[in-house]
Amino acid sequence: MAQFSKNSPIKVVSAGHVCLDISPVFPETLQGEIGQILMPGKLVNIENAQIHIGGPVGNTGLALKFFGADVRLMGKVGDDAFGRMAVEIVKQHGIESGLIVSPGSHTSYSVVLALPGKDRIFLHHPGANDTFTSADLDLEAIAQSVLFHFGYPPLMKQFYLEGGKELTAMFKKVSEMGVVTSLDMVAVDPSSPAGMVDWQAILAKTLPHVDIFAPSVEELLFMLDKPALARLQSAAYGRDITSVVDLERDVKPLADKVLRMGAAMTMIKCGAPGLYFASSSVDRIASVEHKFGFALSGWNNREYFQPGFKADRVLSATGAGDAAIAAFLVSLLSQQPLAACLQYAAGAGACCVTEYDSLSGLKSFAEMQQKMDAGWPAFQPEG
Repeated sequence: MAQFSKNSPIKVVSAGHVCLDISPVFPETLQGEIGQILMPGKLVNIENAQIHIGGPVGNTGLALKFFGADVRLMGKVGDDAFGRMAVEIVKQHGIESGLIVSPGSHTSYSVVLALPGKDRIFLHHPGANDTFTSADLDLEAIAQSVLFHFGYPPLMKQFYLEGGKELTAMFKKVSEMGVVTSLDMVAVDPSSPAGMVDWQAILAKTLPHVDIFAPSVEELLFMLDKPALARLQSAAYGRDITSVVDLERDVKPLADKVLRMGAAMTMIKCGAPGLYFASSSVDRIASVEHKFGFALSGWNNREYFQPGFKADRVLSATGAGDAAIAAFLVSLLSQQPLAACLQYAAGAGACCVTEYDSLSGLKSFAEMQQKMDAGWPAFQPEG
């Protein structure tokens, strides 16, 4: 069990998928349907491109640092220009990177198309992430940490091959080291190799070793209830499905299933509308308390929906879910009550979307609390 002082930075490892996010900035005046804007043979004048390190290593890891954690990053990049850029960005944030530079490999990158008023489109290359395995982890650094966060296994080949054998073994080993474990997912391309995998079977084997599971509702629907996902996609008519998701019918059954599979708690990200939290029994939460070394009073057998907060503006949702996870984890590790952890998570997501990257829009816990105390309005869907 890792020990830490409330007055010193909390040691956290953020591991898994790492990439460069390249976001062309589209003018706010650009209007019309995506098919009308991105047409073959058409020239579209845009503004500068934003380039940032992304994935849970970049987005969640750097946000954990922003909120006050002592973070170690663990991921893999190539020995190319993008890889050098990723390493340099991490250095600029004053983090001991832990990034492995793999000779002959290409660094993963995503081109993020965030058109005004539209959901994002990702063009993604997994690169060196496909060769990353649990053998690349620094177990000594993990053992000295309070929490191990891992993200985006659907974009990391070694973690979904052979029925997710590598993913399950990794979480089992880290959990048995007495470190709190956290898992995040990512959207899956149905036509990709990861889209053909039985994710329900993988989760059934892995979640008994996961203390905090924080997927989005769309990711979880794809993995656990594809008919419901198809129904919601049809009802959304091309909009984000969170605009038509029903809490009782669609979200709670997913959370119940996740807890039955063995997770101690889950925070399901429902986009701008908010976050749904559910937790397991006294005994399962007690196992997490033992690893933390402090009590989680009032955290067992809970369900809680935290409405999202209204963003001051929306430029891009890139990294918003990762920022929400980071705020939740740091406030939890700082022994904040459940309601406060979820409020800070929702606040971080609303702040994140105000900029194109995942960090520039973030506000400290104190600044977010000031906005809440001043009556920060809840998100209101259009129409």
